[in-house]
Amino acid sequence: MATDINDITHAVEAAAVMRLLPARPRLLALGEPTHGEDTLLDLRNELFRQLVEQEGYRTIAIESDCVRGLVVNDYVTSGTGTLEEVMEHGFSHSWGTFAANRELVRWMRAYNDGRPAPERLRFAGFDGPLEITGAASPRQALTALHGFLSARVDADLLPCTEDTLDRLLGTDDRWTDPAAMMDPAQSVGQSAEAGRLRLLADDLVALLDTQTPHLIRATPRDDWDRARLYGRTAIGLLRYHYWMAHSSPSRMTRLVGLRDQMMAHNLLALAERGPAFIHAHNGHLQRAKSTMRMGGMPLEWWSAGALVSAQLGEEYAFVATALGTIRHQGVDTPPPDTVEGLLYALPESRPSGTPHRASAFQPPPVTPWCPPAGTFLQRSTQQHAIRQLH
Repeated sequence: MATDINDITHAVEAAAVMRLLPARPRLLALGEPTHGEDTLLDLRNELFRQLVEQEGYRTIAIESDCVRGLVVNDYVTSGTGTLEEVMEHGFSHSWGTFAANRELVRWMRAYNDGRPAPERLRFAGFDGPLEITGAASPRQALTALHGFLSARVDADLLPCTEDTLDRLLGTDDRWTDPAAMMDPAQSVGQSAEAGRLRLLADDLVALLDTQTPHLIRATPRDDWDRARLYGRTAIGLLRYHYWMAHSSPSRMTRLVGLRDQMMAHNLLALAERGPAFIHAHNGHLQRAKSTMRMGGMPLEWWSAGALVSAQLGEEYAFVATALGTIRHQGVDTPPPDTVEGLLYALPESRPSGTPHRASAFQPPPVTPWCPPAGTFLQRSTQQHAIRQLH
């Protein structure tokens, strides 16, 4: 008998996950098969708590706007703002409305209270400033990067003034018009102003890079990392808007691929600071190509996990979860010819005494293995055997 979503709150244990790995990875990613389930988020919170207390993890990153995530991190690390403000302004995709996310932020702030800076927990969003209905204006990222540089380098090195950026950007609603997602003609991404902004963003990031020896000595680590985040985000957003304005058949494939590229760049930056726990949809974290249908069109692209794994190898580990049933959302018995269906059909009384609750999303010839905590891990070697771990 398979397990319903309401039975899995304590399904994953950090010790069981870490026993599957040759060493502690820099990025440990936990995927979820669907969004919007507090039970899955409760499971994530519990696993992160164990990773903090038992394995020395200090950062959690979730599938939320990377720029908004700075608001959350400021709160959990230094108490800036209030919990209400953070939940309203620190998340994208309506994540701030979920009780489990609120509890995560509250617990991190309480954990950090009174601790020295090196021991404090950190929060990050690793998604771009993107929603299903469109993309944000690049204004915040561009002007923040320009402001960082203008305060630290000679003015004659800057490629433009802030007034020039403001003139080229125009009003933000030009960039955020939801009609542009389905109608390329409504996007400003290939306008003359947008083209000029792409060149200026590239020049600003190049200036940041060429001034690294000076800036990295004169700037606190958090401020330096934040400037690099603004640079990545500005370039990524302008590239995303460019393809929103494109009318080719590959438009949507380009867009989903660019989103995961932005995610991957943010994850690789997090990996530079030490071990981080990552949480997102399985489709963003798996090593295999991701697929979906949008508007009846099949899309296929390399996920953020695949891109990161190509760079980090075994220092990137991915645990993908899948549920047999989510009955209150109409998800009942899985088809018998799927991995979930095979797991669903297994008898409940196995030697480990734990029902199967999850599976690795990986096409043949990879076979998932089944630890007693109910997770399935993909290693970069992609050589697996079905076995019981005790």
